[in-house]
Amino acid sequence: MRRAHGTGGRRAAARRRRTCLVLAGALLLATAPGCGLTSGSPMADDVRPGSIGKGRPLEGVDLTVTSKEFTEQLILGAIMGIAFEAAGADVLDRTGIQGSIGSREAVKNGDADAAYEYTGTAWITYLGNSKPITDPRRQWEAVRDADAKNGLTWLAPSALDNTYALAMNRANSEKYRTKTLSAVAALSKSDPGAVTLCVESEFANRADGLPGMEKAYGMDVPAANITQMDTGIIYTQAAKGSCTYGEVFTTDGRIKSMHLVVMEDDKQFFPHYNAAPEINTETLKKHPEIAGILDPITKKLDNSVAQDLNAKVDVDGQDPHQVALDWMKREGFVKEG
Repeated sequence: MRRAHGTGGRRAAARRRRTCLVLAGALLLATAPGCGLTSGSPMADDVRPGSIGKGRPLEGVDLTVTSKEFTEQLILGAIMGIAFEAAGADVLDRTGIQGSIGSREAVKNGDADAAYEYTGTAWITYLGNSKPITDPRRQWEAVRDADAKNGLTWLAPSALDNTYALAMNRANSEKYRTKTLSAVAALSKSDPGAVTLCVESEFANRADGLPGMEKAYGMDVPAANITQMDTGIIYTQAAKGSCTYGEVFTTDGRIKSMHLVVMEDDKQFFPHYNAAPEINTETLKKHPEIAGILDPITKKLDNSVAQDLNAKVDVDGQDPHQVALDWMKREGFVKEG
């Protein structure tokens, strides 16, 4: 599943480039993600245990965290690293790896110890299954069981589910009164001209995108009513009402900031992409305390939290790591050192 990077991805890339220059000037061997080397850079947050990490069970342990390069992943990677720091670990930051496969392979081969990954991505992209499992818990269980032989252990999943959806602005929501995709399908039959869509080209052609959604819901939207465009433009066009419904990602911060109303996938057509900690199995065997440190944090993560945190980066221009740190302190997981 493709993820939107938005402005946060560009800001993060710029931040990594600045870090590279600073470290190069200091003649340090450790470089930040994106510098072309793999050693990463140490996290140096002044934190101590709050509700997690009490007794500092990872005192003196070296751990490496990684993530993909888009906003949500940078935040989740930072959250994980800060949790390990509070528990006493020395943490190497290798967040921001380009592409989906890179961060997973790093955890799998031991170049990194842990990352937040998505169940649907693992099931479909990494494990090669074509049909998603509609129940999110069973989807996670299937991934957990299948990845056990790959040297990867999946801890309990969060409610954060970064999947596809259709969304509309408040004015159109009040006008058409649709709350579910079934209602959108009914509207497409009773008033075909009312249902206009703004979608990415990928979504327009994927089996788990528009074609599959139309089939699952008995929806037949004329080609003339479908406009393909870049992700960022979709949000602005849906907010303006230039298209009645725009394709969105359910944890994107622009949903809240632009006051968009998301349609419920009442037939559970779209795959579930719940975020869960993916841990190198050997690392977890050596340090089983990791599970107890991460579980309370993962339980707190849901779409509303993700939208708020993502918006602070993509809308307000804040740094992903600082956003993660502020949230960890605000929730009481860690305290200032």
